[in-house]
Amino acid sequence: MPVLKEHLDDLPDSSGVYIMKDVTGKVIYVGKAVVLKNRVRQYFNNSPKQVKVQAMVDNIDSFEYIITLSEKDALSLESNLVKKYNPRYNILLKDDKASPYIKIDMREEFPTIEVTRRLKRDGAKYFGPYLNGLRVWDIVGIIRSAYGMRTCPKKMTAKRECLNYHIGLCHAPCRGRIDKDEYAKIVRRVTDFLTGKDNKAEEVIKAKMAAAAMNEDFEHAIMYRDQLQMLELLKSRTVADLDRVMDIDSFALASSGIYGAASVNVVRGGKMMGVYNYVLGDAAVTDSEALVSFALQYYGGNHDIPDEVCFANEFDSSGLQEYLSALKGKKVEVTFPKKGAKKKLLLMAEKNALDYLDKSAEKQRRNQNMTVGAAERLRDILKLKSARRIECYDISHISGTDKVASGVAFIDGAPSKSDYRRYKIRTVEGNNDFACMAEVIKRRFGHGDLPDLIIIDGGKGQLSAALEVMNGEGIDIPMIGLAKREEEVYLPYKSDPIVLSKSDYALRLLQRVRDEAHRFAITYHRNLRSKRLTSELDNVKGVGPKKREILLRAYPNFADLRSATVSELEAINGIDARTAQAIHEYFKEKQ
Repeated sequence: MPVLKEHLDDLPDSSGVYIMKDVTGKVIYVGKAVVLKNRVRQYFNNSPKQVKVQAMVDNIDSFEYIITLSEKDALSLESNLVKKYNPRYNILLKDDKASPYIKIDMREEFPTIEVTRRLKRDGAKYFGPYLNGLRVWDIVGIIRSAYGMRTCPKKMTAKRECLNYHIGLCHAPCRGRIDKDEYAKIVRRVTDFLTGKDNKAEEVIKAKMAAAAMNEDFEHAIMYRDQLQMLELLKSRTVADLDRVMDIDSFALASSGIYGAASVNVVRGGKMMGVYNYVLGDAAVTDSEALVSFALQYYGGNHDIPDEVCFANEFDSSGLQEYLSALKGKKVEVTFPKKGAKKKLLLMAEKNALDYLDKSAEKQRRNQNMTVGAAERLRDILKLKSARRIECYDISHISGTDKVASGVAFIDGAPSKSDYRRYKIRTVEGNNDFACMAEVIKRRFGHGDLPDLIIIDGGKGQLSAALEVMNGEGIDIPMIGLAKREEEVYLPYKSDPIVLSKSDYALRLLQRVRDEAHRFAITYHRNLRSKRLTSELDNVKGVGPKKREILLRAYPNFADLRSATVSELEAINGIDARTAQAIHEYFKEKQ
């Protein structure tokens, strides 16, 4: 800490980004500051801090900073560095299930309606997101029924009018049934509808429903009825008194000091689209800093930027406003409503954040114990500097054939699948797991970030072989062996293993890493073996895909299949005498 305090005196009075590192040199937090000297010093003063912040401070061994020309530049740099380093104490949002949007590319001569979950800054218009009960394909159905805008692929290559034209759901521009100017009017009405400016859809669909019912076309009458119900749902979500601003995101944060949650209340076209809820783990000094960091990650992902972004508590938002405006390509207002409809939207976001925090706290606690907490406990048990990055290697083969290995990496107790590696064993003949492991360890140390801990699947023998190779390469990385039978942990040069309780999260982490390496290796081995056997068996007359699968199930070991007698092959259910003879002769000729 004295060294850190010396560096504090060197901090400038400029805006910029600070980068906190732990004892191993890994980046654990990235933050931005209007004045670097003031912000960074807040972490090291004696004032009480939230548990999450104090935990981060306790892990700081050094820090760096980068001076920027403006706060906007600092925000942009912070966002990029967080994506680059994935720091443990920053907000890291994962949008695996992005909400759908309606996309209309106005640059097309006859634009079509597309549904997408991926936003691009490509000049097209995006409407949405559609969440919390608003089904995007129901909205598309309303557009087709009320306006007749086409939803087919972009290419205009139809040879004849499709069914949609004949049932009144499309004007068939592909066959010249409508000119460019008239179609452009339809597109404008559709965009007005999607932005809450056109209310004629209900009138059109009611008339179509009445006509369908009169013609006893009850199937279409029911479809129109369902569309009217969706329009009622949209109407019920209209937010009154929003003045001219129709697109607003309202941000709120809830925190227990240890765990946190954030909610974004989304309004588009003057209508409430729903709420996004997120678990947070940020170590920002203030709530406003945490919210800004959250907003950066949120808009840096798969979310569009509205005309206005609202927060409850005021802070200097000039940098954020400038950054979001540059990202959107037009002015974005950052506001702090105190009354009216916008204040109600903020209150709704706050209620959602509090509710989500309450529901997710136990899940967060369990996840913390199983991941970061387990890695920290393992670090303490093994007396390591860090156990943030753990790697494990496993060998897979059948009687020495198709030898492969896997390498998996866990960071902060969670799988880092982009760091998984597969190896074909190149130098080892026959069945020799020790030699295979030695080859893998040697190849692994030739590139990439080195781990804090290596797990070897096995006891003292496997650990000693791997350790010898590592030492021979002049590399010193903590290494342990995990023996399967009793789940004992072996340390180098110690005869007695460490025995952990079966309920210990540290042992559970070791087991997860080991089992994942085993699964990854087995999967790779099976894929290679299946390809090789498929290739060989495809050469046998009378063996097609079905019989090939039967043979592979009956003979997991390829060597046994090669040496099988005709009578043994005939005994397999699904293999006839002629095929058995052909298989036997094929492998006999190959010997």
